[in-house]
Amino acid sequence: MAKLTKRQKKEAELFERAKFYAPKEAVALLRGLPKAKFDETVEVAFSLGINPKHADQQVRNTVSLPAGTGKTVRIAVVCKGDKVKLATDAGADFAGAEDLIAKMQGGWFDFDLLISTQDMMPALARLGKILGPKGLMPNPKAGTVVLGDSIGKAVQDFKGGKVEFRNDRQGNIHVAIGKSSFEDANLVKNFAAIVDAIQKARPATAKGQYMKSLTISSTMGPGIRIDTNALSELSVVNS
Repeated sequence: MAKLTKRQKKEAELFERAKFYAPKEAVALLRGLPKAKFDETVEVAFSLGINPKHADQQVRNTVSLPAGTGKTVRIAVVCKGDKVKLATDAGADFAGAEDLIAKMQGGWFDFDLLISTQDMMPALARLGKILGPKGLMPNPKAGTVVLGDSIGKAVQDFKGGKVEFRNDRQGNIHVAIGKSSFEDANLVKNFAAIVDAIQKARPATAKGQYMKSLTISSTMGPGIRIDTNALSELSVVNS
């Protein structure tokens, strides 16, 4: 049997791994656990009652976290003409047309999120085999393909805490909702926002229990199991 670290021993004193906690209680518990030497990311993981092999049971959308993500997002925008200035004025780190596409073809990916105007998507499509596996290909469902005049708002939204969520091949969704340095109230607000968004994104063809299981954890911490029957307490926060 592996020897427990000091941190793991302390965690074992503070919470029960097999127990299910109400959302607010879980957030408070998570922030009370031993911390790493860096500001850990807090993430929630959903196991959904969907069949991800079916196209009509994909869960994908975006949500704006009211308290932000606590992370600096580097945004590149593929656009042309006066839209370049609109993008940079809104906070984009990089903006351009064919010049930006050429840099990516050369192996440059010094950004976290790529947004494109609709008119530039045909030119960007040739990079699909490169951008797709990296999770960077713009997509209308992710809010990263927009009309030219909307480019400024799109940049501001993602800089301000808008995040994408989508299920993986096993029907799970992992979303970062902030940092361990956040106050409890801000983590709860973000938690409420993502739960509400995923509930609203339930496919009409999904049968049975939708949210099968849910956990919250920090980068170095253990997963704290959430009582899905207690999610109603978050609806008050989100109202």
